[in-house]
Amino acid sequence: MSADNELNIELSNEIAQGSYSNLAIITHSSSEFIIDYIRMMPGVPKPQVNNRIIMTPENAKRLLFALQDNIAKFESQFGEIEVHNDPKGVIPMGFGNNSAEA
Repeated sequence: MSADNELNIELSNEIAQGSYSNLAIITHSSSEFIIDYIRMMPGVPKPQVNNRIIMTPENAKRLLFALQDNIAKFESQFGEIEVHNDPKGVIPMGFGNNSAEA
């Protein structure tokens, strides 16, 4: 992006802290994509959505391309990201069971 086209974006201290999410649920209609970000924690029976992003289909596809590009760069520097193939409908990362391990 050239200097003439740079965006001047403000990032408040509150937003700069970020929001951790370990689960995303994506839905769509004919006019928008909705991504709900959720933080699953052990012992919390009903996790809540901590952030919702709504975007146009075009911007969702731009996000897809940006993620693909950044993941490729990450993997070239740090190695392949391993993805475990959990069956659909199973809550990830062992959450939802009552067994505790250290």
